[in-house]
Amino acid sequence: MMKIQMLLNNLTEQLNFIDLEIDDAVLKCEKSVEVTITTIQKVKKEILRVGFKSVSEEIHFFKEIKPQFTSKRIYYNSVYRIETKKPSGSTRILKKYYNNELEKLKRYFDDNLDFYKYYRTKSTYLDYKYFVRGSFDVKQSLDNFYYETDLNFSTSHDFKIAKIIANDLLQLYLEDCIKLLDRKSNKLITQRNPNVKLIWTGSKIALTELLYALQTEGVFNNGSADLKIIAEFFEDNFSLDLGPYRRNFLEIRARKENRTKFLDTLKTNLLKRMDDTDESF
Repeated sequence: MMKIQMLLNNLTEQLNFIDLEIDDAVLKCEKSVEVTITTIQKVKKEILRVGFKSVSEEIHFFKEIKPQFTSKRIYYNSVYRIETKKPSGSTRILKKYYNNELEKLKRYFDDNLDFYKYYRTKSTYLDYKYFVRGSFDVKQSLDNFYYETDLNFSTSHDFKIAKIIANDLLQLYLEDCIKLLDRKSNKLITQRNPNVKLIWTGSKIALTELLYALQTEGVFNNGSADLKIIAEFFEDNFSLDLGPYRRNFLEIRARKENRTKFLDTLKTNLLKRMDDTDESF
């Protein structure tokens, strides 16, 4: 499984790079889907080559590992669909469109409520049916597409877990889109000095890392400030759109190493400046 973990780490790094380098949402999704599909094919080839040492290892793979790959494909493909089908029109029309997409997520949740409960409560008593190949039960109301999948690389419910993970991310994405529309239609920016305007020219990932650190430290409103309020303050006062910052934080957490890259750089450069200043006296 070490090679599978390496593939997951490499995929996460590739997706982070795409996110930083490409601003266009549609193109970003296209590239992300491409690299994800390529990686999934490598995972499949490896699994079919080495197999599993035990049933518990098989369950672990299809319940915990494979969905991490598949969920990324589902998520980026869903965002691609949403962005390419997005109507042109007023803020009201766009908000209605995004809310309809949120409603679709809710319907999926309602239709799969029993399995959501099973997964969210970390239950295991049906794992031998849900996550072992060839153990499906027609009475489980399986999705039709399951019968079209490669049964050597699929179980009855590994896709459902991937769908749950992707839907969580998609909900954040849609809520951020609606939030941005609300801010654009009701924007009231106040500045102490209208002749001076600060614009954030660093990366959005770096600013996301910073605002999470500040909120964690509790430096605003005695620690009571909500992350959303802090993010909106940064966006309004630095004239930028942070985008899906909560999803970006998930990517920061998933970094293979140096998860606090920007904060570490801040510390290093500040210490160097102090040292340089000391030497000048």
